[in-house]
Amino acid sequence: MSSAGATAAGATSAAAASLAAGSAGVPIADPTPAAPKKLFTIGDSRIEESSGLAKSHNFDDIYWTINDSGDRARVFGIDTSGKVEMVLNFNAEVSDIEAIAVDKDGFIYVADIGDNKANRDMVSIYTMPEPKQRGDVEKMTYHRYDFTYPDGAHDAETLLVEPGTNQLYIVTKATKGAAIYAAPPGPSREGTNELTKFAPAPPGVFTDGVFLPDGQQAVLRTYTDVQTVAWGETPTVVAKGATPLGQGESVALGKTDSTLLVGYDAKDSPVYQVPVPVKKAASPPSASATPKPGTTSEAGTESKKSHSLRWILIGAAAFALLITILTFPPGRRERRDRQAENARLTGQSPPPPHRRT
Repeated sequence: MSSAGATAAGATSAAAASLAAGSAGVPIADPTPAAPKKLFTIGDSRIEESSGLAKSHNFDDIYWTINDSGDRARVFGIDTSGKVEMVLNFNAEVSDIEAIAVDKDGFIYVADIGDNKANRDMVSIYTMPEPKQRGDVEKMTYHRYDFTYPDGAHDAETLLVEPGTNQLYIVTKATKGAAIYAAPPGPSREGTNELTKFAPAPPGVFTDGVFLPDGQQAVLRTYTDVQTVAWGETPTVVAKGATPLGQGESVALGKTDSTLLVGYDAKDSPVYQVPVPVKKAASPPSASATPKPGTTSEAGTESKKSHSLRWILIGAAAFALLITILTFPPGRRERRDRQAENARLTGQSPPPPHRRT
């Protein structure tokens, strides 16, 4: 940011936007994540406003950072105690550097994409190879790529480099209507490259971001939290995690895939380690839950019902047979008695008695 007033206003707007996003039903992280751990403070007087943070590819204990607008074109390499170990100078005319990233091949990206007044005709990204040895470099070799937005100027502080392809994305910074823009694959250093609107940005005022190593998710930083975003045609927030209070400005991969480093736009900026926000696992169904249609429990119940019905039918048939057996002989005697009475009345001989043989 170019002024303290703009910074304070931005922080207030960001906090409001963050609260609104939470109330809109955005999934949040496990309510009991690991507590933030302060790793170091960037106390070097040359770094007045650390505006980005990126893990080195070539050095295990180095993180790259840059100053916010107002500094000349240089990159600082700090170790995990906060001490400046390297300064890389590149002779470029920069306007408002806001982000830094490192790709899988060990190239540093310095994003001159800040535009508080949204009046820049184009923004620029500088690339340079990481040094192989420790030490200051007075004149880095670099390449410059210029970009324009398809729908006018935008302020931005977030540069994302996709791990598998080195595809570049810029996330604009706005309380409403922020978006994700994609650079053309293999941008040209001749002329100006036009960005493409990739997708609307999730709710939030974003100040930095980084892809996770698998490239399937990214983490976006706001003034107050970090958000894990499932990447795709419509990037979606799947989890959020709070960060220590302050004007949150930077985020980088931590020492493990499950941790992040977060920094602040301030002199003597503290740097904390926080967990990558993860979506809380769904609770397993309780043992007493009502079985759903077609479950084993219900199938067993239906089987028992069918078995009982069979025995009822068998019993009914046996009872009917028994009644028939018991009532048949009296019915035959009644028939013979009627025949005998008819014979008497008509003068006929009575029928002979029927004997079993």
